[in-house]
Amino acid sequence: MVLRLDDTDVERNTDASVQSIFEGLRWLGLNWDEEYKQSERLALHQHAAQTIFEKGLAYRDFTPAHAGDDTQSSAQGAWLFNPGMRELSREESDRRAAAGERFALRYRVPRGQERVLRFVDGVYGPQSRPADEVEDFALLRSDGMPTYHLASCVDDADLRISHIIRGQDHLTNTFKHLLIFEGLGAEPPQFAHLPLLVAPDGTKLSKRKHGPVVSVTTYRDAGFLPQAFVNFLCLLGWSPKNDREYLTIQELTDLFSLEGVNRANAVVNFKEEDPFDPKAVWLNSEHIRALPLEQLSALLLPFFEGAGFKATREKVDAVTPLIRERIKLLGEAVGAADFFFLDELPSYDAAELIPQKSDAALAQRVLKKALEVLPGVEFAHDPLDAALRGAAAELSVKAGPMFQPIRVAVCGRKNAPPLFETMTVLGRDVCLKRIAEAEAKLASLTS
Repeated sequence: MVLRLDDTDVERNTDASVQSIFEGLRWLGLNWDEEYKQSERLALHQHAAQTIFEKGLAYRDFTPAHAGDDTQSSAQGAWLFNPGMRELSREESDRRAAAGERFALRYRVPRGQERVLRFVDGVYGPQSRPADEVEDFALLRSDGMPTYHLASCVDDADLRISHIIRGQDHLTNTFKHLLIFEGLGAEPPQFAHLPLLVAPDGTKLSKRKHGPVVSVTTYRDAGFLPQAFVNFLCLLGWSPKNDREYLTIQELTDLFSLEGVNRANAVVNFKEEDPFDPKAVWLNSEHIRALPLEQLSALLLPFFEGAGFKATREKVDAVTPLIRERIKLLGEAVGAADFFFLDELPSYDAAELIPQKSDAALAQRVLKKALEVLPGVEFAHDPLDAALRGAAAELSVKAGPMFQPIRVAVCGRKNAPPLFETMTVLGRDVCLKRIAEAEAKLASLTS
C-alpha cells in the first residue's frame, strides 16, 4: 500500500490537516509500505509536463482568464478550448514565454477525429466518452505548479500503481487521465470508482458542511474501536454475499471484492444533535462485547483517567465486566461507572430510594436492616445475596423492594450494574457509608 499525499493545492494543505490524516490512518490500523508527498516531486511533474509539451500534445495558454487550473473553464460549461491559444505557433509561444508572460499548460485534446475514450471501471463497468466533449484541461498552473490531474497520473506511472480505487465523483476525470497516460507513454492502471458517502438529505459529506461527522478523530475520541469503525465504513456501499454485518478485519479482507460494491451512493444516517450513525454504534457495541476483558479494560482506563478519576488498572479490571454489556461506546463507560470512582455521589432525589408501590418508611426500614447485617458479611456475591435475601425475609418484603433502596444508595441511581457484584467492587466501607447517608435522606422525608 502506497500513501501519497496529494498536497499540491497550497491553500488547502496545512500541517494540521496532514497530521490529521496520519493520525486517523494509524488509529484505524491502515498501515502503509511507502510514503510520498506530491509537493516533494515537483521536478518530476514539471519534467513530465515538458515531455508532453515537446510531443506536441500540450500548448501554452497565455489567456489571463485561463491562466490557472480548470475552475474557470468548467464553470462556463460550454468552454472546451481556446482556438487562439491552441493554434498559436511554437515560435510565438516560445517568444511570449521567454518574455516572462504567465501561462497555463493545457493538454491538446484530440478534436474532430470522432475519437472515443474508453475504459472498463471495476464497479461501474464499461465507460466511454467522445474526446470532443473533453475540454483542454490544465496540466500546469500559471505559477508552474501541477494540477491534480497531472501530478496524480505522473506519480501513478512512476510508482507503478496497479489499481486506483477512488470516489465516483472522479469518474469523469478518468477520461482526462487516460490522455495523460497516453502522453506519458505509460500503461494506465485499473480504475474502480466507489459510491459517495452522503448525508441523510442526499448532499455529499464534506468537512466544511458536516464538520465532526466526517472527522475520524471524532469517532476515536467518543470511544469507537478502530476495527468496529472499519467494519462500519466497509458496509457503506459494499456488502458480502452472505449479508453479514458484524465482521472482523480478517473477514473483511477475505470477503472483499469490487463486485460487491454498490453503484448507489451510501447514506450516513446522523442527526444534528447526534453525529453517529445508529448502525456504527451497534457494530461498536458488538465489537466491544467480543473483546477479551483484559484488552477492554486497557482501553477504558484512559477514558476514566481523562474524566479526572483516580482510576487504577486493578480497579478498572474489576469494573469492566460489570459494564461491558451496558456500553456501546468506550466513552460511555465514564457515565456508566462513575460511582465506582467518586468519593461522594452526586446529589440524587431521595424519592429514588423508594420502591414502586411502596413508601419512604419501608425504604428506611430496608436501609436500616442493611446497616445491621452488612458489617458481618463477607463482601462477595454469594454471601451478600444470602444475607440480603435473609434480611428481606425477616422484613417480610420481596427481593425487589429490598434491593432497590440499597442499589440507589450505593450507586446513586436505579439503572446500575448487578447489585452484589457492584457492592463487592465498592467494598464494605464505601457501601456502609453510602447506605447510612441514604437512610439519613429518608429520615428527613419521614420526620
